[in-house]
Amino acid sequence: MSIRHGLLALLEHGPRYGSQLRTEFEARTGSTWPLNVGQVYTTLNRLERDGMVVQNGEDDAGHALYAITETGRSELKTWFEAPVDRTSPPRDELSIKLAMAIGAPGVDIRRVIQAQRHHTVKAMQDYTRLKMQALAAIENGDGSRERDDIAWLLVLEQLIFQTEAEARWLDHSEARLIRLSATADRRAADHRKAAQGADGDQVSAPPAPHRAGTRPH
Repeated sequence: MSIRHGLLALLEHGPRYGSQLRTEFEARTGSTWPLNVGQVYTTLNRLERDGMVVQNGEDDAGHALYAITETGRSELKTWFEAPVDRTSPPRDELSIKLAMAIGAPGVDIRRVIQAQRHHTVKAMQDYTRLKMQALAAIENGDGSRERDDIAWLLVLEQLIFQTEAEARWLDHSEARLIRLSATADRRAADHRKAAQGADGDQVSAPPAPHRAGTRPH
C-alpha cells in the first residue's frame, strides 16, 4: 500500500496537517489500513525531502500545514495512470504457511486449511455486513460524506472478492492434496505388489529329467 501517494491525493484538495490527513485517510478507506500520526509525519518528511510537498504555514490552532507541489502533482498523476505492478507480488503469509506445512513433521495440513477456511469465511461475512452498512450510508446520507462512503464501499468489495478467491483457493488446495495423497497410496500399493511378485518368482528349479535306461542314484 502506498501511503505516500494516498497522502498526496488528499493534499490535492488543499493544505492539511498530519492528524487531519490520518483522519481523512482512514475515513476514505473505512479504517481498513489504520495509520498512526508517526507514520504520517515520517511520510510527509520524506515527501518534503523529495520536493513533493512543502510546509505551508499553520492553521488557527497552530498545526503545521502541508501543501502539494507541482512535482507532487506530477508524481500523483503518474501513480493514477500506471497499473499496479504485479511482477513482484507481495509475500502472502498464508501461501508461505501452506508451502512450509507440506511434509512438515507433526503438521496436519488439512487441519491448517480447515482452520484458515473458517477464519476466511467469517472475515467474508464481516466484510459483507460492513458493505451493507456502507450501502445504507450512501442511500440515507445527506451527501456530505458520500465520497468517503463510496470509497469505503469499493475497498470493502475488493476485500470481499479477495476473501472469496482465498476460500476457493483453499478448497482447491485441499482437493489437490487429497488427489496427490491417493496417487501416492496407489503407487505405494503397486510397488508392494511388484515386490511380492518378484519374491514369488524366486522358486527352486525342478530336478532334471532322467535319461532313458538309467536309474537314479
